[in-house]
Amino acid sequence: MNCKPRILIARAISPEVVQRLEQHFEVESNQDDVIWSPQELVQKLQGKDGVLTTGSQTIDAALLAACPQLKIVANMAVGYNNFDVPAMTAAGVQGTNAPDVLTETTADFGFALLMATARRLTESEHYLRAGKWTSWRYDLFAGAEVHGSTLGIIGMGRIGQGIARRGAHGFGMKVIYHNRSRLAPELEAECKARYVSKAELLASADHVVLVLPFTQENHHTIGAAELAQMKPTATLINIARGGIVDDAALARALRDKRIAAAGLDVFEGEPAVHPDLLTVPNVVLTPHIASATMGTRLAMADLAASNLIAFFEGREVLTPVNKPAR
Repeated sequence: MNCKPRILIARAISPEVVQRLEQHFEVESNQDDVIWSPQELVQKLQGKDGVLTTGSQTIDAALLAACPQLKIVANMAVGYNNFDVPAMTAAGVQGTNAPDVLTETTADFGFALLMATARRLTESEHYLRAGKWTSWRYDLFAGAEVHGSTLGIIGMGRIGQGIARRGAHGFGMKVIYHNRSRLAPELEAECKARYVSKAELLASADHVVLVLPFTQENHHTIGAAELAQMKPTATLINIARGGIVDDAALARALRDKRIAAAGLDVFEGEPAVHPDLLTVPNVVLTPHIASATMGTRLAMADLAASNLIAFFEGREVLTPVNKPAR
């Protein structure tokens, strides 16, 4: 008789992690990476004790009510705005996420996106590919300075601190930040970062980077009013979550040159992208790939697997997002 717990892997992940999980569980794996509707996800979860999600599956009260056997949801992402955490706690369902393992890779990408945006890489490549480059000119795709400029970071968690270190130590940038709570003095010193109000940051920064979690309070942290406070020469980088920025307002600001450029890895309603963002040239767009290195994605899936294994072995999970009664 097979007494192994039954789990679902909701999206394709590294095959070696699937094999690891198969040593502990009866596994149904979506390695074909089919995008299930909410109703199909509920159907797939029938009789399952756990599920490994990737951040694109919504776990809410309705799903929990329809899946009473479910005991744990392990998210393969640092963010978990796809979780209704109070509903999960009330239902006795453990939630976990995958922080830390993607910090440095995501910080690398955030800085790469900042560089690409400031130096107008996407615009210039499209120009070249279209056969429009026929001669040199002193102001051809002249962009913004990065070294020695002012870097403003909103959301100073581990990834924000990683970007601050890259800017301060690698590019001699003056780093200012705004956060829900101020960092300890030793962390500020390590990042060479100075705490300021949100208004001062928006008015002073040459490059504004968003690295804060999505919550209802953070919805449209950057909207038309905030964009109006920024320098017309400034850039805005979002590697946080869609919904942090009012994408429609940003598209208008870019078109009207109220800010110089933007770099976006996340979008409201993704994978859909606001159509107006596709029509402005001064924006770099990437498909939510800030953590996308093979090593990091393997580590994210492996951490989610470790949480599942620990839970069903009766141990404390490594990275809980709630504390349901067990």
